[in-house]
Amino acid sequence: MSLLAVFLADLDAARSAADAAETRFRAEAAARIEALATARAYAYRRADLMAGLAEATQEVDSAELAAAAGHALLRTRLGWDEDSPARSEVLTRFADVALALFAARAASPDAGPDGPPPDPAAALAAFEEWYLSTRETPFWHLFDHYLPETALVDF
Repeated sequence: MSLLAVFLADLDAARSAADAAETRFRAEAAARIEALATARAYAYRRADLMAGLAEATQEVDSAELAAAAGHALLRTRLGWDEDSPARSEVLTRFADVALALFAARAASPDAGPDGPPPDPAAALAAFEEWYLSTRETPFWHLFDHYLPETALVDF
């Protein structure tokens, strides 16, 4: 093989390596962008749902009403008009989040004689972990609604 052939073969190999490196980097970047977009969407959903729950439980004066407000809010947000055993289980578990938020509303940030104040963040994290472990998908996927376009009809 001539020196020129070796030189051209080396350039060809470098070209292939650069192409492979760029392709690999683009795939890694796309995966990272998708992961960040998912994390952002979950953060927005989490903040929005908890703000709605705080508002829904703001005027209630009992734990039972707080749990009911949490159930009503979650049903509305997810479009759950009918019950099923799976939905009932989710609502029952979500009530713990509503109760923690309700209790935290009146609690002082300092530990009192009854121990530390309720932690809504821990209740939400426990709920999310329970959902993920039992459903094998994040809770926030429930909010991925496909809304088909409907024709605008003017009468």
